[in-house]
Amino acid sequence: MRIPLLVLAFLLDTSHLMAQAPARWWSFQSLKSPPVPSSQSPHPIDVFIRAKLAERKLSPSPEADRRTLIRRLTFDLTGLPPSPEEIETFLNDKDPKAYAKLVDRLLASPHYGERQARHWMDLVHFAETHGHDQDRVRPDAWRYRDYLIQSFNDDKPYPRFAREQLAADVLFPDEPGLTAALGFLAAGPWDESSLRDIREDSIDRQIGHYLDRDDMISTTMNTFVSLTAGCARCHDHKFDPITAEEIYKLQAVFAGVGRGNVAYDSDPKIAARRAELTNRMHVLEKNDETWKKLISKPAIQSAIRKWEEESSSKPQSWHDVTVISSAAEHGSTLTVLPDGSIRSSHTKRPERERYTVKFQTQRKPITALRLELLTDDTFPHLGPGLQDNGNLHLSEIAITIDDKPVAIKAPVSDFDQQGWTIQHAVDDNPATAWGIYPKVGEPHEAIFPFEKPIEDGTLTVRLDQLHGGGHLIGRFRISVTTDKQPKLGQRIPPGIARLIRISLEKRTSEQQKTINLFALTEITRTELNSLPPRMLVYAASSRFETDGSHKPLAQPRTVHLLRRGDIHKPVDEMEPGTIDCLPELRGHFQLPEGHSEGERRAALANWIADDRNGLFWRSIVNRVWQSHFGCGIVDTPNDFGKMGGRPSHPELLDWLAVWFRDDAKGSLKKLHKLIVTSATYKQRSITPINVANDPLTIDGENRLLWRMPRTKLDAEQVRDAILLTSGTLDRRQGGPSDQQFSMKPGIHVTPIVDYSGYDWARPEGHRRSVYRFVFRTLPDPLVDCLDGADASQLTPKRNASITAPQSLAILNNDFILACSHAMAKDLKKCQNPIDEACLRLWGRKPTLEEHKEFASYAIRHGLANLCRILMNTNEFLFVD
Repeated sequence: MRIPLLVLAFLLDTSHLMAQAPARWWSFQSLKSPPVPSSQSPHPIDVFIRAKLAERKLSPSPEADRRTLIRRLTFDLTGLPPSPEEIETFLNDKDPKAYAKLVDRLLASPHYGERQARHWMDLVHFAETHGHDQDRVRPDAWRYRDYLIQSFNDDKPYPRFAREQLAADVLFPDEPGLTAALGFLAAGPWDESSLRDIREDSIDRQIGHYLDRDDMISTTMNTFVSLTAGCARCHDHKFDPITAEEIYKLQAVFAGVGRGNVAYDSDPKIAARRAELTNRMHVLEKNDETWKKLISKPAIQSAIRKWEEESSSKPQSWHDVTVISSAAEHGSTLTVLPDGSIRSSHTKRPERERYTVKFQTQRKPITALRLELLTDDTFPHLGPGLQDNGNLHLSEIAITIDDKPVAIKAPVSDFDQQGWTIQHAVDDNPATAWGIYPKVGEPHEAIFPFEKPIEDGTLTVRLDQLHGGGHLIGRFRISVTTDKQPKLGQRIPPGIARLIRISLEKRTSEQQKTINLFALTEITRTELNSLPPRMLVYAASSRFETDGSHKPLAQPRTVHLLRRGDIHKPVDEMEPGTIDCLPELRGHFQLPEGHSEGERRAALANWIADDRNGLFWRSIVNRVWQSHFGCGIVDTPNDFGKMGGRPSHPELLDWLAVWFRDDAKGSLKKLHKLIVTSATYKQRSITPINVANDPLTIDGENRLLWRMPRTKLDAEQVRDAILLTSGTLDRRQGGPSDQQFSMKPGIHVTPIVDYSGYDWARPEGHRRSVYRFVFRTLPDPLVDCLDGADASQLTPKRNASITAPQSLAILNNDFILACSHAMAKDLKKCQNPIDEACLRLWGRKPTLEEHKEFASYAIRHGLANLCRILMNTNEFLFVD
């Protein structure tokens, strides 16, 4: 068809009137509280819900009975079932505020934090191993889990909670205990092959860094603002207003951090004192002009004089030995130095080693042997170990005299690495060892008292270092004592001892300086050693423990925009920033010249938790809503973009977000209480029949919430409920995770893990599932079968399948069998075991017909088998 020129000219001239800017997508709009619809309902949530129902001519369902409500509420808020006694108390409570009191009690329960932490661990794909092809264990990752539980129980304001996990070290420097929060960014998988075991300047290593930062970006943006920002890695986002340039600006935010063990003090006073003493040690090591200011302080002078007096009056307890021979079995060379110490050197560092030293001494009778571990400028971090982080592991020490074993009693050391104590060096178990991390870069000592004093003879000391990974002793010295009660104590070198014996007026200034330097070093080191050991957490930080070639950076890496995500096509260098699609928040950070790495994370944390960030506030209220109704107001909790779902109740979502921000001040407990006290939450879950408008026809998915959704217990709820009802639940909180499997070294760093044959009588088998050690690539078979979260993926919403293998697992899994027998044994103490079993598992007594059938089954097959059957019923596995 041909358009007349006059008409065409008119269309061209008015095209600017026809082309209107597209409306901003709902989630990117400014957050404003909508007006509450008029209603006689006193609860704001019910007002919004019933207004939608009225539009479709639907009616809400009646309120559920009290027995159903307490079971639903207790599982929702704590992840555990109510006890029969708790149910009975609630049923008999005539107080009109009985339900509100129940809500308050459950929110105050320490189990509330355990349940909410499990939800959060799903979001951030938390596990305690690296994943990928080298699934190494992270022994200290659990402290992030404990941080989460404590934060939820303390009802930490949500904006503060978010800021801590991204930049606690920068935003809250006076609270060093919050270092554990930084486990957030390190919660996901880490590719050891790419980020540790290949050269830093290789292309594959560079790709590994970009992919590692991508995981941090996805964890941050999916969790806190419900956006799939990673889609813009190779090109501008096809659906949402997110550019590739903005993604690489986010990459720059995390360009200075690495994942690894981070040491910290939980007590601010101890942290400050350690920092002061550590700084003093640096000054002493440099021996520069700063030293003069330090030594002139009256308190320092007084401490040195006191040290001199004590040292000159104290008799020498430890005595040198004469080394006859020293040898190593696996390629190391041992050299005896003039000060009597022995240094190990090698062309290629062995993975494991065994030193053997023979010596003689004129002292007798010998009551103990001392092993000193000494630093050296040639060692990593000054040693005293040869591992890349300066650590060592002494698996076993064996002492003989004329080839006869010398029995050792109660060894002591000046410092023990957590979980690697000096007792492990004498326990005849080569899998354990003594370690000294994180106190590397300083000498250490251990004393091995003898059960009986020994006389003359040739002594032999064997030092087994069998842990692997090059955890070898770099330099050591052996000495002996005749004291009946040998004590730890730094030996004064002969040269310093001679100077101390010179009277003060006859010393030269250089001699006095030498004494002062040695004395203050010893005073400082002694006080440092007396401080409580620092804790470790696996976290993302700029000051993590060196692991091979994976080391902290002096400056953040340079990040380039990669054309189509190709490492071979770098374009512009990126400055740190974030997305720029919110009307009231800019994505550009105003950072000063020469800013620190942490200031980048702090800027992002403040942008995310800003009052004007509607994504942040909508995201969390949607997640809490989902935790109670099984589906969020937006059914794609990690994607509020155009490829995600639209809110079923957009006005309610915005009202809740504003209320949570302004009225509740970010209190998650208040948000939970608001939701669970609504009539919408307290509805029955049964579909009404014979009603004018069939709700299944109008709203088959129940998105309008005309009834309460019926939800299936998740894997952890099933396990924990079975532990509780069987009477075997251990309510202890916190601490290292329970390894409910056997583990032994594998071919490489991934251990061999066996879940079969685990002894469920062990104490580690009875705590809540949140304290279970989570192996990323080797999941627990029962949890996996029951739709547990895949720790290699962000899991905003669990699957809820119903399969035959699940029923078979609940019948036959060793854990279930052990708990069934424990429950049967406990039930036999009760007057009516069958009624009690149903009360514990179902929350009600059986009917007369059920009781008759169950009693008959128990007689034929045993009470334990009846318990297994009851655990496999819908009434136990579902919450109505």
